[in-house]
Amino acid sequence: MRGLGLARRGEELSILCLGAHSDDIEIGAGGTILGLIASGVKLDVHWCVLSAAGQRSAEARASAEAFLEGARSSTVDVADFEDSYFPTHSRSIKQWLIDVRSRVHPDVVLTHARFDAHQDHREVNQLTWNVFRDHLVLEYEIPKWDGDLCQPNAYVPLTAKVLERKIELLQDHFGTQRSKDWFDRETFAGLARLRGMECRAPEHFAEAFTLRKAKIL
Repeated sequence: MRGLGLARRGEELSILCLGAHSDDIEIGAGGTILGLIASGVKLDVHWCVLSAAGQRSAEARASAEAFLEGARSSTVDVADFEDSYFPTHSRSIKQWLIDVRSRVHPDVVLTHARFDAHQDHREVNQLTWNVFRDHLVLEYEIPKWDGDLCQPNAYVPLTAKVLERKIELLQDHFGTQRSKDWFDRETFAGLARLRGMECRAPEHFAEAFTLRKAKIL
């Protein structure tokens, strides 16, 4: 299958990453970010976490810094919207995203999947499409208890080295999440192997996204 690359070595690429919670971007698209940096893309990243308080705020910032090491430029914004109540705060979150849009002009927006069972994730998706209407949007997936993984239609192959680095950083930076029985190496590696099989990735691993609209030149 012919690939439609986001950028090659030496090319510039600007990405806006949106995550409802402190570990969402890393779980859903961390390998993609690490892979782009490792491949030599001149990557500019604006990383936004909408809900992180106390220790989770510190985790979010430290993790973002680690995942973005080697990027040409990076900015990390951490907000404190109330976890689990995003639909109630939709108006305020939208205004926050509008402010981000006034400062950032990304080539690609990474956000949550539309049919994610978590209400915060769905709200971020809906507001992403409302605020960033003229952008290439890739919706990432989050494995969790709900059993709501959908059928993606876009894949980013990962090298085994990049996948191992992603898992290492997740385990190192999110101590508050280790008590969850799904937050482990087997979950992250297993999903990446499944997605790698679906796209016949050269090193057998991939992250998967939903691509709803794209312009092909």
